[in-house]
Amino acid sequence: MTEVLVYDVVIVGSGIAGLRAAIEAARVSKGKCTVAVITKLQAMRSHSVCAEGGTAAVLYPDEGDSFESHIFDTIKGSDYLADQDTVEFFVKAMPREIYMLEHWGMPWSRTDDGRIAQRWFGGYSFPRAAFAGDRVGFFEMQTLYDTTRKFENIHFFEEWYVTSLLVEHGVFTGLTALDLKSGDFHAFSSKAGVIATGGAGRLYSFATQGYSSTPDGLSLAYRAGAPIEDMEFFQFHPTGLVPSGILITEGARGDGGILINSEGERFMKKYAPEKLDLASRDVTSRAMITEIQEGRGLKDPVSGMEHLLLDLRHLGAEKIKERLSGIREIAIKFKGLDPIDDPLPVRPVCHYTMGGIRTNLHAETPILGLWSAGEAACVNINGANRLGCNSTSECLVFGAEGGAGAARYALNQSSHNIQQQAVSQEEKRLFDEIFHGAGKENPYEVRDELRTIMDNCAYVYRTGDGLEAGLKQLRGLRSRSFRHVDDQAKEYNTNFVNVLELEAMFEIAEIVLAGALARTESRGAHSRLDYPKRDDKNWLKHTLAYYTQDTPRFEYAPVTITKYQPAERHY
Repeated sequence: MTEVLVYDVVIVGSGIAGLRAAIEAARVSKGKCTVAVITKLQAMRSHSVCAEGGTAAVLYPDEGDSFESHIFDTIKGSDYLADQDTVEFFVKAMPREIYMLEHWGMPWSRTDDGRIAQRWFGGYSFPRAAFAGDRVGFFEMQTLYDTTRKFENIHFFEEWYVTSLLVEHGVFTGLTALDLKSGDFHAFSSKAGVIATGGAGRLYSFATQGYSSTPDGLSLAYRAGAPIEDMEFFQFHPTGLVPSGILITEGARGDGGILINSEGERFMKKYAPEKLDLASRDVTSRAMITEIQEGRGLKDPVSGMEHLLLDLRHLGAEKIKERLSGIREIAIKFKGLDPIDDPLPVRPVCHYTMGGIRTNLHAETPILGLWSAGEAACVNINGANRLGCNSTSECLVFGAEGGAGAARYALNQSSHNIQQQAVSQEEKRLFDEIFHGAGKENPYEVRDELRTIMDNCAYVYRTGDGLEAGLKQLRGLRSRSFRHVDDQAKEYNTNFVNVLELEAMFEIAEIVLAGALARTESRGAHSRLDYPKRDDKNWLKHTLAYYTQDTPRFEYAPVTITKYQPAERHY
């Protein structure tokens, strides 16, 4: 009989959203709910530590900023695919999160008069990115993790891998997981759950995310019956360091850095004459790829990767050391270049998943008793393109909503009886069909092929022919047997985990390609060369993908518009 662990609330994921959910669940329940945080990593190794530039909030309305400005900037940035009621809720909730973090010990950078400092970021009409040098994610994670340690009812299960959600008649009842340290299989019985596992960035080979950023949580919810929303919209950040893909924060341009081509030209003057290098990320990334395709790029001597340059030299050594010390360290360590003396080679890099598990503005999924927050969720504030610094903000606001909602729900529920048949079926799938499965394909070579398909067919610019070819290649690749594990060790079997991750990657990559092929328009980060115009008549709607035994089933949902009618974007 599989051991069953019983908790009132289980949270899958330990990034900013997961930790914020755990704190709020503990706070709201006043110690009455037991909270389990399950993470396949050690908590402080979650990818949220890599966020660099800032967290957006309206802190100084007396100096010209306003909720309305932040709301409009976010909706415009989304290419009008954001749900406007959700954006308003999010923007108005955000200042409280900034001050809450400060009270918990967050070391925000300061102005000369001691207030929380804010910098410019792309697509904004006011410098509203609160920052802590260029290590915002690390300090937010440290602050949140330290705060979780104050609650005796929060329990961490680090280096555990969740393999399935247990859902009975549309109601969440628990989950199954592997303890990676021992290799043992367990079930968790729980009244409520929160999925906060991050995005799907490692579907691409050139990506800013850590190698652990695979779409495990999205796949869990998808297979359990929740719709996956707007997955065709992947954000490509303009400045990934070549050839590693490590993020060079947008804060570098917010502090005055400029993009130049091989001719030394500040080319963004042509594409965004008002905002220049601080246009929205989709606009800037398309401009960069256009420059490269028209022959004004440079070629990396080692990787052969074409790129442009980010020039910070005019900022001066003192400012770079004070406000951009993190990226200076990255550039020196990973490229052998000091931005004080040399421009940095950059090109658009996969950075953020706008889509995810469908939720409402309270982070509730369509599965009763299940919430989702952070990059794993699609709460519809980002639409077709996210503005910088809204991601860590999103994790905080909706992490808190998810944790609070899960706790309140759990307090009014009786314990669930675990579904032993479902647990046994999952154990059989894991060990009989996968761990002891047969096959000759090397899963790591298969993973590389999958990423190559995504790189080639679903990058900054897309075509119908390319997406169709990519979908055919992906399905052919998946049909080859990869469900086997060469390493038969029980303890710390990362080979087993990587094969399970690959299953999730195939499921979500198929949704990305099929959804992008179906959307015959260009909107935000989804740019079709064969359909270059935005089509509000036919495509002002959200894509919903539902699991079937064969291919995803697609439905569509309307966009909520309260005040701002769609208009052409100019930066």
